[in-house]
Amino acid sequence: MKNFTIGSMLIISYLLATATATAAVLGPWVQTLTKGNKKITKFHFYVHNLEGGPKANTTVYVVANASITSTSRASFGRLEVFDDRVTAGPDINSEQVARVQGTAANSDLHATAIALNTNFYITSGEFNRSTFGMTGRLPSTEPVREMPVVGGTGAFRLARGYAVSTVYSFDFATGNSVFEYTIYVITPSHEIVWTGA
Repeated sequence: MKNFTIGSMLIISYLLATATATAAVLGPWVQTLTKGNKKITKFHFYVHNLEGGPKANTTVYVVANASITSTSRASFGRLEVFDDRVTAGPDINSEQVARVQGTAANSDLHATAIALNTNFYITSGEFNRSTFGMTGRLPSTEPVREMPVVGGTGAFRLARGYAVSTVYSFDFATGNSVFEYTIYVITPSHEIVWTGA
């Protein structure tokens, strides 16, 4: 009976420890964590926003300006579309793991802030072809920016979460930027099966 109790306690301790937080490293840029009935996927990668240099490499384009954009200190009314390379490391030639695509609109009359609508399209690893989206206000001059994750597809159906980004590097001559992102995407840990229309 004593051995059974010690064995049972060891099994229960192990199960509690693994249920509280388990981490499976999927690569240097992504980890899967679980807690309770939630699955948390942590991404850490770099976004290359190329506004200048050779046109063949440009990933950001201005598609509209308001009548006051040229005289606004906040570039109010400027609308851009982008399709940026996402890599595991800060060098643009490091492993590509995703693309980030969307729109950025300068929507604050007084400060440089962007209404950002982005979709991260994963192109590598276990989550290849899954997406998650972020939308919200991005204050461009803040050293650390936070955005909400609002949904997703594939492995990230019913996703929620948040992203924290910082400027890793900026080239004043070209306007090209590298942004460092850490993103936590939370999804239900069970598969969702739709049975009706």
